[in-house]
Amino acid sequence: MVDFFTSFNAMQAFSAFIILFAIIDVLGSLPIIVTLQEKGKTVRPLKATLLSGAILLAFFYAGDLILKLFHVDIESFAVAGAFLIFLIALEMLLDIEIFKFNGPSADATLVPLVFPLLAGAGTFTTLIALKAEYADINIILGLLLNIVWIFVVLKLSNRIQKIFGPAGIYIMRKFFGIILLATGIRLFTANLSSMFG
Repeated sequence: MVDFFTSFNAMQAFSAFIILFAIIDVLGSLPIIVTLQEKGKTVRPLKATLLSGAILLAFFYAGDLILKLFHVDIESFAVAGAFLIFLIALEMLLDIEIFKFNGPSADATLVPLVFPLLAGAGTFTTLIALKAEYADINIILGLLLNIVWIFVVLKLSNRIQKIFGPAGIYIMRKFFGIILLATGIRLFTANLSSMFG
């Protein structure tokens, strides 16, 4: 427990926050959230935030166990995660849809908002990939800050949409797409060298 707290590093925590901020991309999901609300779907900000946080924290701690169960090491998973991050970045930069969600849509808070928009495969793989490089406390701090940000955005979704407008959100999406692309390349090269080093 002492090691957990002494491993705190402000730069790592900030870096984890930025990477998760880009991969969760709650601002980029604003048009979808607003569309859901216009269709009469109920979106509960607090419920969505708590569910997203609980799922992501549970996966963060259980992810290692799941990997061991399938005899997969963190470095290999991080390389696989780098590919996924790379594809998500391409979606953001090229305005294409690679990942499609065809699940049920009766509950807008749980599906598709919490899963797969906020707590999806990209976020899961990113959390595990980050564990190969950063101390746990720094990743958790970055994740908790993102959970707070998710609540703020969901609570003020209509107001934020009006302030930034479609053009502002589009530009932010492109910017964080580049950040994700660079992150994916860095994770790939760092963990590939660890695997064969």
